[in-house]
Amino acid sequence: MSTSRTADSAGAAGTADAAGTAGTASTEGSPGTARAAVRRLPVAAVLLGLTLAPFLLGPYAVGTLSRILVFALLAMSVNLLTGLTGLPTLGQSAYFGVGAYTAAIVATRLTDIGILQLLIAAGVSALVAVPTGWLAVRARGVVFLMLTLAIGEIAYSAAVNWKSLTNGTDGLSGIPPVVPLPGMPALELDGLVYFYVLAVFLLLFAAVARLGTTPFALALRGIRDNEARMKAIGYPTRRYALTVYWGAAALAGAAGSLWVSVQRFVSPGDAGFEIAALALLAVVIGGAGSMRGACAAAALIWLTRDYLGNLEAVAGRGPLLLGLFFVLAVYTLPRGLAGVRLPHEPTRKRTA
Repeated sequence: MSTSRTADSAGAAGTADAAGTAGTASTEGSPGTARAAVRRLPVAAVLLGLTLAPFLLGPYAVGTLSRILVFALLAMSVNLLTGLTGLPTLGQSAYFGVGAYTAAIVATRLTDIGILQLLIAAGVSALVAVPTGWLAVRARGVVFLMLTLAIGEIAYSAAVNWKSLTNGTDGLSGIPPVVPLPGMPALELDGLVYFYVLAVFLLLFAAVARLGTTPFALALRGIRDNEARMKAIGYPTRRYALTVYWGAAALAGAAGSLWVSVQRFVSPGDAGFEIAALALLAVVIGGAGSMRGACAAAALIWLTRDYLGNLEAVAGRGPLLLGLFFVLAVYTLPRGLAGVRLPHEPTRKRTA
Protein backbone atom coordinates (compact mmCIF):
# COMPACT_ATOMS: atom_id res chain seq x y z
CA MET A 1 0.00 0.00 0.00
CA SER A 2 2.88 2.34 0.82
CA THR A 3 4.40 1.75 -2.60
CA SER A 4 1.06 2.40 -4.27
CA ARG A 5 0.54 5.62 -2.31
CA THR A 6 4.05 6.77 -3.23
CA ALA A 7 3.41 6.04 -6.90
CA ASP A 8 0.13 7.91 -6.75
CA SER A 9 1.86 10.88 -5.12
CA ALA A 10 4.57 10.84 -7.75
CA GLY A 11 1.99 10.62 -10.52
CA ALA A 12 0.06 13.54 -9.07
CA ALA A 13 3.24 15.55 -8.74
CA GLY A 14 4.17 14.71 -12.31
CA THR A 15 0.75 15.74 -13.50
CA ALA A 16 1.02 18.99 -11.59
CA ASP A 17 4.50 19.63 -13.00
CA ALA A 18 3.27 18.90 -16.51
CA ALA A 19 0.34 21.22 -16.04
CA GLY A 20 2.64 23.89 -14.67
CA THR A 21 5.03 23.44 -17.55
CA ALA A 22 2.17 23.63 -20.06
CA GLY A 23 0.87 26.72 -18.37
CA THR A 24 4.33 28.29 -18.42
CA ALA A 25 4.74 27.40 -22.08
CA SER A 26 1.34 28.85 -22.84
CA THR A 27 2.20 32.00 -20.92
CA GLU A 28 5.57 32.29 -22.66
CA GLY A 29 4.03 31.60 -26.06
CA SER A 30 1.44 34.32 -25.84
CA PRO A 31 3.91 37.26 -26.18
CA GLY A 32 5.33 35.60 -29.30
CA THR A 33 1.86 35.26 -30.73
CA ALA A 34 1.16 38.89 -29.91
CA ARG A 35 4.41 39.99 -31.57
CA ALA A 36 3.55 37.97 -34.68
CA ALA A 37 0.15 39.65 -34.81
CA VAL A 38 1.77 43.08 -34.44
CA ARG A 39 4.20 42.27 -37.26
CA ARG A 40 1.27 41.55 -39.54
CA LEU A 41 -0.35 44.91 -38.85
CA PRO A 42 1.68 46.92 -41.42
CA VAL A 43 0.93 44.32 -44.10
CA ALA A 44 -2.77 44.37 -43.26
CA ALA A 45 -2.76 48.19 -43.29
CA VAL A 46 -1.12 48.25 -46.74
CA LEU A 47 -3.60 45.72 -48.13
CA LEU A 48 -6.52 47.66 -46.69
CA GLY A 49 -5.19 50.91 -48.15
CA LEU A 50 -4.70 49.34 -51.58
CA THR A 51 -8.22 47.92 -51.50
CA LEU A 52 -9.86 51.19 -50.49
CA ALA A 53 -7.76 53.43 -52.76
CA PRO A 54 -10.26 53.65 -55.68
CA PHE A 55 -12.99 54.75 -53.28
CA LEU A 56 -10.86 57.49 -51.73
CA LEU A 57 -8.74 58.84 -54.59
CA GLY A 58 -9.39 60.48 -57.93
CA PRO A 59 -8.90 58.86 -61.36
CA TYR A 60 -5.38 60.25 -61.87
CA ALA A 61 -4.19 58.97 -58.48
CA VAL A 62 -5.78 55.56 -59.09
CA GLY A 63 -4.07 55.35 -62.49
CA THR A 64 -0.77 56.25 -60.83
CA LEU A 65 -1.25 53.46 -58.29
CA SER A 66 -1.86 50.99 -61.13
CA ARG A 67 1.41 52.05 -62.79
CA ILE A 68 3.24 51.73 -59.46
CA LEU A 69 2.02 48.14 -59.06
CA VAL A 70 3.19 47.30 -62.59
CA PHE A 71 6.57 48.92 -61.96
CA ALA A 72 6.84 47.02 -58.66
CA LEU A 73 6.44 43.73 -60.56
CA LEU A 74 9.26 44.79 -62.88
CA ALA A 75 11.42 45.65 -59.86
CA MET A 76 10.68 42.20 -58.42
CA SER A 77 11.88 40.57 -61.65
CA VAL A 78 15.13 42.54 -61.37
CA ASN A 79 15.40 41.51 -57.72
CA LEU A 80 15.19 37.83 -58.65
CA LEU A 81 18.41 38.27 -60.61
CA THR A 82 20.22 41.04 -58.75
CA GLY A 83 19.17 40.51 -55.14
CA LEU A 84 18.57 36.77 -55.01
CA THR A 85 21.17 35.46 -57.47
CA GLY A 86 23.76 38.24 -57.47
CA LEU A 87 23.41 39.06 -61.19
CA PRO A 88 23.02 42.84 -61.60
CA THR A 89 20.95 43.50 -64.72
CA LEU A 90 20.01 46.43 -66.92
CA GLY A 91 18.14 44.32 -69.43
CA GLN A 92 14.75 43.62 -67.85
CA SER A 93 13.18 46.48 -69.78
CA ALA A 94 13.73 44.35 -72.91
CA TYR A 95 11.42 41.60 -71.64
CA PHE A 96 9.05 44.20 -70.23
CA GLY A 97 8.82 45.72 -73.71
CA VAL A 98 8.44 42.33 -75.38
CA GLY A 99 5.57 41.51 -73.03
CA ALA A 100 3.94 44.89 -73.61
CA TYR A 101 4.12 44.68 -77.41
CA THR A 102 2.95 41.06 -77.35
CA ALA A 103 -0.06 41.93 -75.20
CA ALA A 104 -0.88 44.90 -77.43
CA ILE A 105 -0.75 42.78 -80.60
CA VAL A 106 -2.81 40.00 -79.00
CA ALA A 107 -5.38 42.54 -77.79
CA THR A 108 -5.78 44.22 -81.18
CA ARG A 109 -5.57 41.15 -83.44
CA LEU A 110 -6.58 38.12 -81.38
CA THR A 111 -8.50 38.59 -78.13
CA ASP A 112 -9.23 41.15 -75.42
CA ILE A 113 -9.20 38.53 -72.63
CA GLY A 114 -6.69 39.79 -70.08
CA ILE A 115 -5.57 36.43 -68.71
CA LEU A 116 -4.70 35.22 -72.23
CA GLN A 117 -2.77 38.41 -72.94
CA LEU A 118 -0.90 37.95 -69.66
CA LEU A 119 0.02 34.31 -70.26
CA ILE A 120 1.03 34.82 -73.89
CA ALA A 121 3.12 37.89 -73.02
CA ALA A 122 4.90 36.04 -70.20
CA GLY A 123 5.50 33.04 -72.46
CA VAL A 124 6.90 35.08 -75.36
CA SER A 125 9.19 37.02 -73.00
CA ALA A 126 10.50 33.77 -71.51
CA LEU A 127 11.00 32.40 -75.04
CA VAL A 128 13.01 35.48 -76.05
CA ALA A 129 15.07 35.00 -72.87
CA VAL A 130 16.15 31.49 -73.94
CA PRO A 131 18.90 32.56 -76.40
CA THR A 132 19.68 35.88 -74.73
CA GLY A 133 19.84 34.27 -71.29
CA TRP A 134 22.09 31.47 -72.57
CA LEU A 135 24.52 34.17 -73.69
CA ALA A 136 24.23 36.38 -70.60
CA VAL A 137 24.54 33.83 -67.79
CA ARG A 138 27.92 32.68 -69.08
CA ALA A 139 29.30 35.91 -67.59
CA ARG A 140 29.30 37.44 -64.14
CA GLY A 141 29.69 40.86 -62.54
CA VAL A 142 30.26 43.88 -64.77
CA VAL A 143 30.39 41.74 -67.92
CA PHE A 144 26.91 40.37 -67.17
CA LEU A 145 25.68 43.90 -66.50
CA MET A 146 27.03 45.12 -69.86
CA LEU A 147 25.58 42.14 -71.73
CA THR A 148 22.12 42.78 -70.30
CA LEU A 149 22.47 46.47 -71.17
CA ALA A 150 23.24 45.45 -74.75
CA ILE A 151 20.19 43.16 -74.78
CA GLY A 152 18.03 46.07 -73.63
CA GLU A 153 19.42 48.34 -76.33
CA ILE A 154 18.80 45.69 -79.00
CA ALA A 155 15.19 45.39 -77.87
CA TYR A 156 14.77 49.17 -77.95
CA SER A 157 16.27 49.34 -81.44
CA ALA A 158 13.96 46.56 -82.64
CA ALA A 159 10.94 48.42 -81.26
CA VAL A 160 11.97 51.55 -83.16
CA ASN A 161 12.89 49.95 -86.49
CA TRP A 162 10.47 47.01 -86.82
CA LYS A 163 7.72 49.34 -87.99
CA SER A 164 5.55 46.67 -89.60
CA LEU A 165 5.02 45.12 -86.17
CA THR A 166 5.59 47.91 -83.65
CA ASN A 167 4.63 51.01 -85.67
CA GLY A 168 8.01 52.51 -84.84
CA THR A 169 8.27 55.58 -82.66
CA ASP A 170 4.53 56.23 -83.03
CA GLY A 171 3.82 53.17 -80.90
CA LEU A 172 0.70 51.00 -80.85
CA SER A 173 -2.56 52.66 -79.88
CA GLY A 174 -6.24 51.85 -80.21
CA ILE A 175 -5.90 48.92 -77.79
CA PRO A 176 -9.35 47.81 -76.57
CA PRO A 177 -10.20 47.75 -72.85
CA VAL A 178 -9.14 44.58 -71.10
CA VAL A 179 -11.62 41.83 -70.20
CA PRO A 180 -10.10 39.99 -67.21
CA LEU A 181 -11.81 36.62 -67.77
CA PRO A 182 -14.20 35.22 -70.38
CA GLY A 183 -17.77 36.33 -69.71
CA MET A 184 -16.76 39.44 -67.77
CA PRO A 185 -17.41 42.97 -69.08
CA ALA A 186 -14.65 45.16 -70.47
CA LEU A 187 -12.98 47.36 -67.86
CA GLU A 188 -13.55 50.95 -68.93
CA LEU A 189 -13.11 52.73 -65.59
CA ASP A 190 -9.71 53.37 -64.03
CA GLY A 191 -10.84 51.90 -60.71
CA LEU A 192 -11.88 48.60 -62.30
CA VAL A 193 -8.60 48.33 -64.20
CA TYR A 194 -6.81 49.03 -60.94
CA PHE A 195 -8.55 46.13 -59.20
CA TYR A 196 -7.55 43.83 -62.07
CA VAL A 197 -3.91 44.94 -61.80
CA LEU A 198 -4.01 44.63 -58.00
CA ALA A 199 -5.37 41.07 -58.16
CA VAL A 200 -2.65 39.96 -60.59
CA PHE A 201 0.02 41.77 -58.56
CA LEU A 202 -0.99 40.03 -55.33
CA LEU A 203 -1.03 36.60 -57.01
CA LEU A 204 2.42 37.09 -58.56
CA PHE A 205 3.83 38.58 -55.36
CA ALA A 206 2.59 35.57 -53.39
CA ALA A 207 4.14 33.21 -55.95
CA VAL A 208 7.52 34.96 -55.82
CA ALA A 209 7.39 35.07 -52.00
CA ARG A 210 6.69 31.34 -51.96
CA LEU A 211 9.60 30.77 -54.31
CA GLY A 212 11.87 32.55 -51.82
CA THR A 213 11.26 29.79 -49.23
CA THR A 214 12.14 26.87 -51.52
CA PRO A 215 15.44 24.93 -51.80
CA PHE A 216 15.80 26.43 -55.28
CA ALA A 217 15.98 29.93 -53.76
CA LEU A 218 18.55 28.72 -51.21
CA ALA A 219 20.68 27.45 -54.09
CA LEU A 220 20.40 30.82 -55.80
CA ARG A 221 21.58 32.56 -52.62
CA GLY A 222 24.48 30.13 -52.52
CA ILE A 223 25.40 31.14 -56.07
CA ARG A 224 25.23 34.78 -55.04
CA ASP A 225 27.43 34.32 -51.98
CA ASN A 226 29.97 31.74 -53.16
CA GLU A 227 29.45 30.26 -56.61
CA ALA A 228 32.78 28.44 -56.62
CA ARG A 229 31.82 26.50 -53.51
CA MET A 230 28.41 25.65 -54.97
CA LYS A 231 30.13 24.24 -58.04
CA ALA A 232 32.53 22.27 -55.85
CA ILE A 233 29.69 20.47 -54.06
CA GLY A 234 28.02 19.55 -57.35
CA TYR A 235 25.43 22.24 -58.07
CA PRO A 236 24.93 23.09 -61.79
CA THR A 237 25.12 26.81 -61.12
CA ARG A 238 24.77 27.90 -64.74
CA ARG A 239 21.57 25.89 -65.10
CA TYR A 240 20.16 27.46 -61.93
CA ALA A 241 21.09 30.95 -63.17
CA LEU A 242 19.52 30.31 -66.57
CA THR A 243 16.30 29.03 -64.97
CA VAL A 244 15.88 32.10 -62.78
CA TYR A 245 16.75 34.29 -65.78
CA TRP A 246 13.83 32.78 -67.70
CA GLY A 247 11.52 33.17 -64.71
CA ALA A 248 12.49 36.82 -64.26
CA ALA A 249 11.88 37.45 -67.97
CA ALA A 250 8.42 35.86 -67.72
CA LEU A 251 7.60 38.06 -64.71
CA ALA A 252 8.77 41.18 -66.58
CA GLY A 253 6.64 40.13 -69.58
CA ALA A 254 3.58 39.76 -67.34
CA ALA A 255 4.24 43.26 -65.99
CA GLY A 256 4.41 44.51 -69.59
CA SER A 257 0.99 42.99 -70.28
CA LEU A 258 -0.49 44.81 -67.29
CA TRP A 259 1.16 48.02 -68.48
CA VAL A 260 -0.79 47.76 -71.74
CA SER A 261 -4.01 47.09 -69.81
CA VAL A 262 -3.47 50.33 -67.88
CA GLN A 263 -2.06 52.58 -70.62
CA ARG A 264 -3.77 51.05 -73.68
CA PHE A 265 -0.70 52.26 -75.53
CA VAL A 266 2.88 51.06 -75.90
CA SER A 267 5.94 52.74 -77.43
CA PRO A 268 9.69 52.01 -77.74
CA GLY A 269 10.31 54.09 -74.63
CA ASP A 270 8.71 51.32 -72.57
CA ALA A 271 11.65 49.10 -73.54
CA GLY A 272 14.26 51.83 -73.04
CA PHE A 273 17.21 52.28 -70.73
CA GLU A 274 15.40 54.62 -68.33
CA ILE A 275 12.90 51.95 -67.29
CA ALA A 276 15.71 49.41 -66.75
CA ALA A 277 17.77 51.86 -64.69
CA LEU A 278 14.81 52.83 -62.49
CA ALA A 279 14.00 49.16 -61.83
CA LEU A 280 17.59 48.45 -60.79
CA LEU A 281 17.55 51.61 -58.65
CA ALA A 282 14.41 50.31 -56.90
CA VAL A 283 16.22 47.09 -55.99
CA VAL A 284 19.25 48.97 -54.62
CA ILE A 285 17.15 51.37 -52.55
CA GLY A 286 14.74 48.67 -51.40
CA GLY A 287 17.50 46.33 -50.27
CA ALA A 288 18.88 43.58 -52.48
CA GLY A 289 16.98 40.35 -51.94
CA SER A 290 13.89 41.89 -50.33
CA MET A 291 10.76 41.77 -52.49
CA ARG A 292 8.84 44.02 -50.09
CA GLY A 293 11.70 46.51 -50.11
CA ALA A 294 11.80 46.50 -53.93
CA CYS A 295 8.05 47.20 -54.10
CA ALA A 296 8.27 50.01 -51.53
CA ALA A 297 11.23 51.58 -53.33
CA ALA A 298 9.40 51.27 -56.67
CA ALA A 299 6.52 53.27 -55.20
CA LEU A 300 8.86 55.94 -53.83
CA ILE A 301 10.74 56.26 -57.12
CA TRP A 302 7.57 56.52 -59.19
CA LEU A 303 6.02 59.10 -56.88
CA THR A 304 9.25 61.11 -56.82
CA ARG A 305 9.48 61.13 -60.60
CA ASP A 306 5.82 61.63 -61.53
CA TYR A 307 4.40 63.53 -58.53
CA LEU A 308 7.11 65.47 -56.75
CA GLY A 309 8.85 66.15 -60.05
CA ASN A 310 5.71 67.84 -61.39
CA LEU A 311 5.17 70.19 -58.45
CA GLU A 312 5.42 73.84 -59.37
CA ALA A 313 8.38 74.49 -57.08
CA VAL A 314 10.52 71.78 -58.67
CA ALA A 315 8.90 71.43 -62.10
CA GLY A 316 11.14 69.61 -64.55
CA ARG A 317 13.62 68.52 -61.88
CA GLY A 318 12.36 64.97 -61.34
CA PRO A 319 15.70 63.36 -62.32
CA LEU A 320 17.55 65.66 -59.93
CA LEU A 321 15.23 64.66 -57.09
CA LEU A 322 15.77 61.00 -57.93
CA GLY A 323 19.54 61.47 -57.85
CA LEU A 324 19.42 63.21 -54.48
CA PHE A 325 17.05 60.53 -53.16
CA PHE A 326 19.44 57.80 -54.28
CA VAL A 327 22.49 59.44 -52.67
CA LEU A 328 20.56 59.98 -49.43
CA ALA A 329 19.40 56.35 -49.40
CA VAL A 330 22.91 55.01 -49.99
CA TYR A 331 24.40 56.96 -47.07
CA THR A 332 21.54 56.64 -44.59
CA LEU A 333 20.19 53.18 -45.46
CA PRO A 334 23.15 50.91 -46.26
CA ARG A 335 20.83 47.87 -46.24
CA GLY A 336 18.05 49.67 -48.07
CA LEU A 337 14.47 50.02 -46.95
CA ALA A 338 14.52 46.35 -45.94
CA GLY A 339 17.04 47.21 -43.22
CA VAL A 340 14.76 49.73 -41.52
CA ARG A 341 13.72 48.38 -38.10
CA LEU A 342 10.12 49.04 -37.15
CA PRO A 343 9.35 50.16 -33.57
CA HIS A 344 7.81 46.80 -32.59
CA GLU A 345 10.82 44.78 -33.78
CA PRO A 346 13.40 43.90 -31.11
CA THR A 347 17.03 44.72 -31.67
CA ARG A 348 18.98 41.62 -32.55
CA LYS A 349 21.99 40.99 -30.34
CA ARG A 350 25.15 39.68 -31.90
CA THR A 351 26.41 36.44 -30.49
CA ALA A 352 30.02 35.48 -30.16
